[in-house]
Amino acid sequence: MRRAPLLAVVLAGLLTVVSCTSGGTGTDGAAGSGSALEASAGAVDLEEGWTWDRQPGPMELGVTHTQNSLDDTEPAGARQRGADILSSLGQEYQNHHLMGFGTLNPEPSPGEFEWESLDRRMELTEETGGKSMLTLCCAPDWMKGGPPGVTAWDKLERQVRPEFFDDYANLAREAVQRYPQVDRVLVWNELKGFYHEDENRWDYEGYTDLYNRVYEAVKSVRPDVQVGGPYVVMSSVPPDSNDASDIRGPWGALDQRPLDVLDYWLANNVGADFIVVDGSTTNRGQQDAISPVDVGAEKFSVIDRWIQERTQLPIWWAEFYANVPADAQAGYDTPASAVSTLAVLQSMARSGTQGALLWGPEGSDSLEYSSLWSDATEEDGGRPTPLTEAWRWLIPKLRQGDVELGRAQGSTLGAFRASDGSVLLMNFSGAPVPVPGQEDLPGWAVVPLASSA
Repeated sequence: MRRAPLLAVVLAGLLTVVSCTSGGTGTDGAAGSGSALEASAGAVDLEEGWTWDRQPGPMELGVTHTQNSLDDTEPAGARQRGADILSSLGQEYQNHHLMGFGTLNPEPSPGEFEWESLDRRMELTEETGGKSMLTLCCAPDWMKGGPPGVTAWDKLERQVRPEFFDDYANLAREAVQRYPQVDRVLVWNELKGFYHEDENRWDYEGYTDLYNRVYEAVKSVRPDVQVGGPYVVMSSVPPDSNDASDIRGPWGALDQRPLDVLDYWLANNVGADFIVVDGSTTNRGQQDAISPVDVGAEKFSVIDRWIQERTQLPIWWAEFYANVPADAQAGYDTPASAVSTLAVLQSMARSGTQGALLWGPEGSDSLEYSSLWSDATEEDGGRPTPLTEAWRWLIPKLRQGDVELGRAQGSTLGAFRASDGSVLLMNFSGAPVPVPGQEDLPGWAVVPLASSA
Protein backbone atom coordinates (compact mmCIF):
# COMPACT_ATOMS: atom_id res chain seq x y z
CA MET A 1 0.00 0.00 0.00
CA ARG A 2 1.42 3.38 -0.98
CA ARG A 3 1.42 6.28 1.42
CA ALA A 4 1.97 9.98 0.98
CA PRO A 5 5.58 11.22 1.10
CA LEU A 6 6.73 12.59 4.41
CA LEU A 7 6.26 16.10 3.14
CA ALA A 8 2.71 15.58 4.34
CA VAL A 9 3.77 14.50 7.82
CA VAL A 10 2.86 16.86 10.59
CA LEU A 11 6.09 17.99 12.16
CA ALA A 12 4.60 19.74 15.17
CA GLY A 13 5.71 18.01 18.32
CA LEU A 14 8.36 16.00 16.50
CA LEU A 15 10.48 13.99 18.94
CA THR A 16 14.10 13.86 17.91
CA VAL A 17 16.84 11.73 19.37
CA VAL A 18 19.79 12.49 17.14
CA SER A 19 23.37 13.66 17.27
CA CYS A 20 25.93 14.14 14.55
CA THR A 21 28.66 13.53 17.11
CA SER A 22 29.80 10.09 18.23
CA GLY A 23 29.07 10.63 21.92
CA GLY A 24 26.64 12.23 24.30
CA THR A 25 22.99 11.60 24.92
CA GLY A 26 21.79 12.59 21.49
CA THR A 27 20.84 16.18 22.27
CA ASP A 28 24.13 17.90 21.42
CA GLY A 29 26.04 18.43 18.21
CA ALA A 30 25.71 20.58 15.13
CA ALA A 31 22.66 18.72 13.89
CA GLY A 32 20.71 19.65 17.01
CA SER A 33 17.01 18.95 17.29
CA GLY A 34 15.61 22.10 15.71
CA SER A 35 13.59 23.01 12.69
CA ALA A 36 16.35 22.30 10.14
CA LEU A 37 16.56 18.66 11.15
CA GLU A 38 12.79 18.36 11.30
CA ALA A 39 12.49 19.80 7.82
CA SER A 40 15.14 17.43 6.48
CA ALA A 41 13.45 14.38 7.97
CA GLY A 42 10.03 15.51 6.82
CA ALA A 43 11.23 16.03 3.25
CA VAL A 44 12.42 12.43 2.80
CA ASP A 45 10.24 10.63 0.23
CA LEU A 46 9.58 7.16 1.62
CA GLU A 47 8.25 5.75 -1.66
CA GLU A 48 10.64 6.58 -4.47
CA GLY A 49 13.55 4.14 -4.35
CA TRP A 50 12.41 2.35 -1.18
CA THR A 51 11.54 -1.29 -0.57
CA TRP A 52 9.08 -2.27 2.17
CA ASP A 53 8.39 -5.54 3.96
CA ARG A 54 5.44 -6.03 6.28
CA GLN A 55 6.13 -7.47 9.71
CA PRO A 56 4.98 -11.12 9.55
CA GLY A 57 3.67 -11.19 13.13
CA PRO A 58 3.79 -9.62 16.60
CA MET A 59 7.12 -9.08 18.31
CA GLU A 60 7.63 -8.39 22.01
CA LEU A 61 10.45 -6.21 23.31
CA GLY A 62 11.86 -6.47 26.82
CA VAL A 63 14.92 -5.94 28.99
CA THR A 64 17.16 -8.11 31.14
CA HIS A 65 18.19 -6.45 34.38
CA THR A 66 21.88 -6.94 35.15
CA GLN A 67 24.25 -6.17 38.05
CA ASN A 68 23.14 -2.56 38.61
CA SER A 69 19.57 -1.78 37.67
CA LEU A 70 17.58 0.75 39.75
CA ASP A 71 18.60 -0.85 43.03
CA ASP A 72 17.88 0.74 46.42
CA THR A 73 21.60 1.47 46.83
CA GLU A 74 21.54 3.96 43.94
CA PRO A 75 21.05 7.72 44.53
CA ALA A 76 17.34 8.39 44.97
CA GLY A 77 17.05 11.00 42.22
CA ALA A 78 18.89 8.93 39.63
CA ARG A 79 16.92 5.83 40.55
CA GLN A 80 13.62 7.68 40.24
CA ARG A 81 14.51 9.08 36.84
CA GLY A 82 15.41 5.61 35.61
CA ALA A 83 12.26 4.13 37.12
CA ASP A 84 10.18 6.79 35.36
CA ILE A 85 11.71 5.74 32.03
CA LEU A 86 11.08 2.07 32.77
CA SER A 87 7.49 2.83 33.77
CA SER A 88 6.93 4.78 30.55
CA LEU A 89 7.72 1.70 28.46
CA GLY A 90 4.44 0.00 29.39
CA GLN A 91 3.93 -3.72 29.83
CA GLU A 92 7.15 -4.96 28.31
CA TYR A 93 8.93 -8.01 29.69
CA GLN A 94 11.52 -7.52 32.42
CA ASN A 95 13.80 -10.52 32.77
CA HIS A 96 15.67 -11.45 35.96
CA HIS A 97 18.23 -14.16 36.72
CA LEU A 98 17.63 -16.71 39.44
CA MET A 99 21.20 -16.16 40.66
CA GLY A 100 23.82 -13.67 39.55
CA PHE A 101 23.57 -10.53 37.38
CA GLY A 102 22.13 -8.58 40.30
CA THR A 103 20.60 -11.34 42.43
CA LEU A 104 22.19 -13.35 45.24
CA ASN A 105 22.38 -17.08 45.94
CA PRO A 106 18.76 -18.33 46.35
CA GLU A 107 19.72 -21.61 48.09
CA PRO A 108 23.13 -21.28 49.80
CA SER A 109 22.67 -24.66 51.52
CA PRO A 110 20.34 -27.51 50.56
CA GLY A 111 16.76 -26.64 51.49
CA GLU A 112 17.66 -23.19 52.90
CA PHE A 113 16.20 -20.55 50.61
CA GLU A 114 17.06 -16.83 50.52
CA TRP A 115 14.86 -14.93 48.10
CA GLU A 116 15.30 -11.32 49.27
CA SER A 117 17.37 -10.00 46.36
CA LEU A 118 15.16 -11.61 43.71
CA ASP A 119 12.09 -10.38 45.62
CA ARG A 120 13.38 -6.81 45.22
CA ARG A 121 13.91 -7.23 41.48
CA MET A 122 10.40 -8.66 41.08
CA GLU A 123 9.03 -5.72 43.06
CA LEU A 124 10.79 -3.36 40.64
CA THR A 125 8.93 -4.98 37.75
CA GLU A 126 5.63 -4.64 39.59
CA GLU A 127 6.31 -1.00 40.54
CA THR A 128 7.10 -0.06 36.94
CA GLY A 129 4.21 -1.94 35.33
CA GLY A 130 6.22 -4.60 33.52
CA LYS A 131 5.73 -8.31 32.91
CA SER A 132 8.02 -10.77 34.71
CA MET A 133 10.31 -13.29 33.05
CA LEU A 134 12.90 -15.47 34.79
CA THR A 135 16.17 -16.92 33.51
CA LEU A 136 16.89 -20.14 35.42
CA CYS A 137 20.61 -19.53 35.82
CA CYS A 138 22.90 -19.73 37.64
CA ALA A 139 23.32 -22.41 40.37
CA PRO A 140 24.31 -22.50 44.05
CA ASP A 141 27.90 -23.59 44.66
CA TRP A 142 27.00 -26.88 46.34
CA MET A 143 25.33 -27.99 43.11
CA LYS A 144 28.63 -27.38 41.31
CA GLY A 145 30.81 -29.32 43.76
CA GLY A 146 31.48 -26.51 46.23
CA PRO A 147 30.78 -26.53 49.98
CA PRO A 148 27.29 -25.65 51.28
CA GLY A 149 26.89 -22.15 52.70
CA VAL A 150 29.62 -20.62 50.54
CA THR A 151 29.14 -18.48 47.42
CA ALA A 152 32.20 -18.06 45.20
CA TRP A 153 31.14 -15.51 42.60
CA ASP A 154 34.21 -16.22 40.47
CA LYS A 155 32.72 -19.69 39.90
CA LEU A 156 29.26 -18.41 38.95
CA GLU A 157 29.41 -19.70 35.38
CA ARG A 158 30.28 -23.30 36.22
CA GLN A 159 27.73 -25.91 35.23
CA VAL A 160 25.51 -27.88 37.58
CA ARG A 161 26.97 -31.35 38.15
CA PRO A 162 24.77 -34.15 36.77
CA GLU A 163 24.20 -35.63 40.24
CA PHE A 164 22.56 -32.32 41.23
CA PHE A 165 20.33 -31.85 38.16
CA ASP A 166 17.27 -32.90 40.15
CA ASP A 167 18.18 -30.48 42.95
CA TYR A 168 18.37 -27.65 40.43
CA ALA A 169 15.04 -28.69 38.94
CA ASN A 170 13.57 -28.53 42.44
CA LEU A 171 14.98 -25.02 42.89
CA ALA A 172 13.31 -24.01 39.61
CA ARG A 173 10.05 -25.51 40.89
CA GLU A 174 10.32 -23.47 44.10
CA ALA A 175 11.02 -20.28 42.15
CA VAL A 176 8.03 -20.44 39.81
CA GLN A 177 5.74 -21.20 42.75
CA ARG A 178 7.10 -18.23 44.71
CA TYR A 179 6.62 -15.85 41.78
CA PRO A 180 3.19 -16.48 40.21
CA GLN A 181 3.66 -13.33 38.12
CA VAL A 182 6.35 -15.12 36.07
CA ASP A 183 4.77 -16.54 32.92
CA ARG A 184 7.91 -17.36 30.91
CA VAL A 185 11.24 -18.94 31.88
CA LEU A 186 14.52 -19.39 30.02
CA VAL A 187 16.50 -22.47 31.05
CA TRP A 188 20.13 -21.63 31.80
CA ASN A 189 22.21 -18.98 30.03
CA GLU A 190 24.48 -19.49 27.01
CA LEU A 191 25.17 -23.12 28.02
CA LYS A 192 27.58 -21.76 30.65
CA GLY A 193 29.96 -24.53 31.71
CA PHE A 194 28.52 -27.04 29.25
CA TYR A 195 31.44 -27.42 26.87
CA HIS A 196 33.69 -30.33 25.88
CA GLU A 197 37.09 -28.68 25.44
CA ASP A 198 38.68 -31.93 24.29
CA GLU A 199 36.07 -32.36 21.55
CA ASN A 200 35.70 -28.66 20.64
CA ARG A 201 31.94 -28.80 20.95
CA TRP A 202 29.11 -27.95 23.31
CA ASP A 203 27.91 -30.58 25.78
CA TYR A 204 24.42 -30.49 24.32
CA GLU A 205 23.62 -33.90 25.79
CA GLY A 206 24.28 -32.68 29.34
CA TYR A 207 22.46 -29.41 28.82
CA THR A 208 19.41 -31.14 27.33
CA ASP A 209 19.28 -33.54 30.28
CA LEU A 210 19.22 -30.57 32.69
CA TYR A 211 16.69 -28.75 30.51
CA ASN A 212 14.33 -31.74 30.46
CA ARG A 213 14.35 -32.11 34.23
CA VAL A 214 13.75 -28.39 34.73
CA TYR A 215 10.97 -28.39 32.13
CA GLU A 216 9.14 -31.24 33.85
CA ALA A 217 9.61 -29.73 37.31
CA VAL A 218 8.25 -26.34 36.25
CA LYS A 219 5.30 -27.81 34.37
CA SER A 220 4.44 -30.08 37.33
CA VAL A 221 3.49 -27.07 39.46
CA ARG A 222 2.92 -24.31 36.87
CA PRO A 223 1.68 -25.82 33.60
CA ASP A 224 0.80 -22.29 32.50
CA VAL A 225 4.44 -21.17 32.45
CA GLN A 226 6.10 -20.98 29.03
CA VAL A 227 9.48 -22.78 29.05
CA GLY A 228 12.24 -22.28 26.49
CA GLY A 229 15.86 -23.16 25.64
CA PRO A 230 18.61 -23.86 24.72
CA TYR A 231 19.86 -20.25 25.00
CA VAL A 232 22.92 -20.88 22.85
CA VAL A 233 25.16 -18.16 21.38
CA MET A 234 24.68 -18.13 17.60
CA SER A 235 28.23 -17.09 16.89
CA SER A 236 29.67 -16.47 13.47
CA VAL A 237 33.26 -16.87 12.31
CA PRO A 238 35.41 -15.96 9.30
CA PRO A 239 34.47 -18.18 6.32
CA ASP A 240 37.89 -19.88 6.34
CA SER A 241 37.54 -20.96 9.99
CA ASN A 242 37.58 -24.66 10.85
CA ASP A 243 34.29 -24.13 12.70
CA ALA A 244 32.51 -22.42 9.79
CA SER A 245 29.26 -23.82 8.46
CA ASP A 246 28.05 -23.42 4.88
CA ILE A 247 25.61 -20.67 5.93
CA ARG A 248 27.32 -17.44 4.90
CA GLY A 249 26.87 -13.78 4.16
CA PRO A 250 28.84 -10.54 4.01
CA TRP A 251 29.06 -10.75 7.83
CA GLY A 252 30.92 -14.11 7.78
CA ALA A 253 29.79 -17.73 8.31
CA LEU A 254 27.65 -19.20 11.05
CA ASP A 255 29.60 -21.31 13.53
CA GLN A 256 28.61 -24.96 13.06
CA ARG A 257 28.80 -25.79 16.78
CA PRO A 258 25.70 -23.87 17.96
CA LEU A 259 23.79 -25.24 14.97
CA ASP A 260 24.59 -28.73 16.28
CA VAL A 261 23.25 -27.70 19.71
CA LEU A 262 19.93 -26.61 18.21
CA ASP A 263 19.56 -29.74 16.11
CA TYR A 264 20.21 -32.01 19.10
CA TRP A 265 18.00 -30.06 21.50
CA LEU A 266 15.11 -29.91 19.05
CA ALA A 267 15.29 -33.69 18.58
CA ASN A 268 15.67 -34.61 22.25
CA ASN A 269 13.83 -32.14 24.49
CA VAL A 270 10.69 -33.40 26.26
CA GLY A 271 8.80 -30.23 25.42
CA ALA A 272 9.26 -26.54 24.70
CA ASP A 273 7.09 -23.48 24.24
CA PHE A 274 9.67 -21.31 22.50
CA ILE A 275 13.30 -21.39 21.37
CA VAL A 276 15.96 -19.10 22.85
CA VAL A 277 19.17 -17.89 21.20
CA ASP A 278 21.53 -14.94 21.38
CA GLY A 279 24.19 -13.37 19.21
CA SER A 280 25.97 -10.31 17.86
CA THR A 281 26.42 -8.54 14.56
CA THR A 282 30.13 -9.38 14.28
CA ASN A 283 32.23 -12.54 14.12
CA ARG A 284 33.65 -14.10 17.25
CA GLY A 285 36.63 -12.07 18.43
CA GLN A 286 35.83 -9.18 16.06
CA GLN A 287 34.71 -5.81 17.40
CA ASP A 288 34.14 -3.58 14.37
CA ALA A 289 30.87 -3.83 12.44
CA ILE A 290 30.30 -3.49 8.72
CA SER A 291 28.98 -0.13 7.49
CA PRO A 292 26.11 0.45 6.98
CA VAL A 293 25.22 -1.42 10.15
CA ASP A 294 22.13 -3.15 8.78
CA VAL A 295 24.43 -5.32 6.64
CA GLY A 296 25.77 -7.13 9.69
CA ALA A 297 22.35 -7.10 11.32
CA GLU A 298 21.00 -9.21 8.45
CA LYS A 299 22.64 -12.19 10.18
CA PHE A 300 19.72 -12.24 12.65
CA SER A 301 17.25 -12.79 9.82
CA VAL A 302 19.41 -15.56 8.39
CA ILE A 303 19.49 -17.35 11.75
CA ASP A 304 15.74 -16.94 12.24
CA ARG A 305 15.04 -18.50 8.87
CA TRP A 306 17.43 -21.39 9.49
CA ILE A 307 15.57 -22.12 12.75
CA GLN A 308 12.17 -21.78 11.07
CA GLU A 309 13.16 -24.51 8.62
CA ARG A 310 13.43 -26.88 11.59
CA THR A 311 10.71 -25.88 14.03
CA GLN A 312 7.56 -23.80 14.38
CA LEU A 313 8.52 -22.78 17.90
CA PRO A 314 8.49 -18.99 18.44
CA ILE A 315 11.99 -17.48 18.44
CA TRP A 316 13.20 -15.29 21.31
CA TRP A 317 16.56 -13.50 21.28
CA ALA A 318 17.59 -13.48 24.95
CA GLU A 319 20.54 -11.21 24.19
CA PHE A 320 21.68 -9.35 21.10
CA TYR A 321 24.76 -7.21 20.66
CA ALA A 322 24.95 -4.52 17.99
CA ASN A 323 28.49 -3.44 17.24
CA VAL A 324 29.49 -0.22 15.47
CA PRO A 325 32.01 0.45 12.66
CA ALA A 326 35.63 1.30 13.47
CA ASP A 327 35.09 5.01 12.83
CA ALA A 328 32.14 5.29 15.25
CA GLN A 329 32.03 5.43 19.02
CA ALA A 330 30.29 2.59 20.85
CA GLY A 331 28.62 3.04 24.21
CA TYR A 332 25.38 3.01 26.13
CA ASP A 333 24.79 6.69 25.31
CA THR A 334 26.07 7.00 21.73
CA PRO A 335 23.91 7.49 18.63
CA ALA A 336 25.90 4.90 16.67
CA SER A 337 25.09 2.16 19.18
CA ALA A 338 21.44 3.21 19.24
CA VAL A 339 21.11 3.01 15.46
CA SER A 340 22.97 -0.31 15.36
CA THR A 341 20.48 -1.68 17.90
CA LEU A 342 17.56 -0.50 15.76
CA ALA A 343 19.11 -2.17 12.71
CA VAL A 344 19.12 -5.49 14.57
CA LEU A 345 15.50 -5.03 15.66
CA GLN A 346 14.47 -4.33 12.08
CA SER A 347 16.21 -7.49 10.89
CA MET A 348 14.50 -9.54 13.60
CA ALA A 349 11.09 -8.05 12.88
CA ARG A 350 11.48 -8.73 9.16
CA SER A 351 12.11 -12.45 9.74
CA GLY A 352 9.44 -13.12 12.34
CA THR A 353 11.21 -13.00 15.70
CA GLN A 354 8.58 -13.13 18.45
CA GLY A 355 10.65 -11.58 21.24
CA ALA A 356 13.91 -9.75 21.92
CA LEU A 357 15.47 -8.72 25.23
CA LEU A 358 17.89 -5.81 25.63
CA TRP A 359 20.75 -6.85 27.90
CA GLY A 360 21.36 -4.19 30.56
CA PRO A 361 18.78 -1.36 30.31
CA GLU A 362 20.91 0.69 32.74
CA GLY A 363 24.01 2.13 31.13
CA SER A 364 27.47 1.02 32.16
CA ASP A 365 30.89 1.96 30.85
CA SER A 366 31.83 -1.72 31.04
CA LEU A 367 29.33 -2.69 28.31
CA GLU A 368 29.68 -0.88 25.00
CA TYR A 369 26.13 -1.36 23.80
CA SER A 370 23.04 0.82 23.88
CA SER A 371 20.95 1.15 27.05
CA LEU A 372 17.72 2.94 27.98
CA TRP A 373 18.92 5.19 30.79
CA SER A 374 22.31 6.40 31.96
CA ASP A 375 24.21 4.90 34.88
CA ALA A 376 21.95 5.40 37.91
CA THR A 377 24.79 4.64 40.33
CA GLU A 378 25.85 8.21 39.56
CA GLU A 379 24.08 11.23 41.10
CA ASP A 380 23.24 12.64 37.68
CA GLY A 381 22.26 9.27 36.19
CA GLY A 382 18.96 7.76 35.17
CA ARG A 383 18.61 9.98 32.11
CA PRO A 384 17.44 9.03 28.58
CA THR A 385 19.88 7.81 25.96
CA PRO A 386 19.66 8.05 22.16
CA LEU A 387 17.78 4.73 22.14
CA THR A 388 15.11 5.59 24.74
CA GLU A 389 12.48 7.36 22.66
CA ALA A 390 12.87 5.01 19.70
CA TRP A 391 12.50 1.95 21.97
CA ARG A 392 9.39 3.49 23.53
CA TRP A 393 7.99 4.13 20.04
CA LEU A 394 8.62 0.54 18.93
CA ILE A 395 7.23 -1.44 21.88
CA PRO A 396 3.48 -1.09 21.23
CA LYS A 397 3.81 -0.99 17.44
CA LEU A 398 5.91 -4.15 17.05
CA ARG A 399 3.64 -5.90 19.55
CA GLN A 400 0.65 -5.02 17.36
CA GLY A 401 2.42 -6.83 14.53
CA ASP A 402 1.71 -4.76 11.45
CA VAL A 403 4.75 -2.50 11.13
CA GLU A 404 6.28 -1.97 7.69
CA LEU A 405 10.06 -2.24 7.49
CA GLY A 406 11.70 -0.02 4.91
CA ARG A 407 15.12 0.38 3.34
CA ALA A 408 16.18 3.07 0.88
CA GLN A 409 18.07 1.99 -2.22
CA GLY A 410 21.04 4.20 -2.99
CA SER A 411 21.36 5.69 0.49
CA THR A 412 21.82 4.48 4.07
CA LEU A 413 18.33 5.34 5.32
CA GLY A 414 15.92 2.86 6.85
CA ALA A 415 12.58 3.19 8.59
CA PHE A 416 9.83 1.55 10.60
CA ARG A 417 6.33 2.63 9.52
CA ALA A 418 3.31 1.94 11.74
CA SER A 419 -0.28 1.41 10.69
CA ASP A 420 -1.21 4.84 12.05
CA GLY A 421 1.18 6.45 9.57
CA SER A 422 3.84 7.41 12.11
CA VAL A 423 7.44 6.67 11.17
CA LEU A 424 10.78 6.00 12.84
CA LEU A 425 13.46 7.16 10.39
CA MET A 426 17.13 6.10 10.75
CA ASN A 427 20.47 6.68 9.09
CA PHE A 428 22.39 3.40 9.28
CA SER A 429 25.81 5.06 8.92
CA GLY A 430 27.81 8.02 10.17
CA ALA A 431 27.79 9.68 6.74
CA PRO A 432 25.24 12.47 6.13
CA VAL A 433 22.47 11.79 3.60
CA PRO A 434 21.56 14.60 1.17
CA VAL A 435 17.90 15.66 1.15
CA PRO A 436 16.79 17.76 -1.86
CA GLY A 437 16.03 21.33 -0.84
CA GLN A 438 17.03 20.76 2.78
CA GLU A 439 20.10 20.36 4.93
CA ASP A 440 21.69 16.91 4.97
CA LEU A 441 20.21 14.34 7.33
CA PRO A 442 23.13 13.73 9.71
CA GLY A 443 24.89 10.47 10.36
CA TRP A 444 23.36 8.17 12.98
CA ALA A 445 20.12 10.14 12.93
CA VAL A 446 17.03 8.65 14.61
CA VAL A 447 13.85 10.65 14.06
CA PRO A 448 10.33 9.63 15.14
CA LEU A 449 7.73 11.37 12.98
CA ALA A 450 4.08 11.76 13.92
CA SER A 451 1.28 10.81 11.56
CA SER A 452 -0.65 13.44 9.65
CA ALA A 453 -3.88 11.47 10.19
